[in-house]
Amino acid sequence: MASILIAEDERDIRELIKFTLMFAGHQLTLAANGEEAYELSKTFTPDLIMMDVRMPKMTGYEACREMKKLEHLKNVPVVFLSAKGQDDEIQQGIEVGASGYILKPFAPDELLRRITEILAKINSV
Repeated sequence: MASILIAEDERDIRELIKFTLMFAGHQLTLAANGEEAYELSKTFTPDLIMMDVRMPKMTGYEACREMKKLEHLKNVPVVFLSAKGQDDEIQQGIEVGASGYILKPFAPDELLRRITEILAKINSV
């Protein structure tokens, strides 16, 4: 299955994502904030990066912008997790390099369905 880097500052949500995606067979690397995700991203190339938008130390937008400067991550899709789905927020995510958005709250089966769709698109290219 896929290697996924997950950055989410809320422990309960991070654990829900971890449980859901590990159960589906994915290999996960977890970060508690954007800065930690960025530092981890320097050491390997995941198949997918999922990040909360609003996190301490470095927002998801800031982390994405910095990750996309790294040669090995330029083509790695980034999906933002956000409780806010306004057009301007989605546009800002696209401008820093996001491939998609998943709105919170989400059900585990919905999360898995969306991640499966995104990974299928990556693998079909």
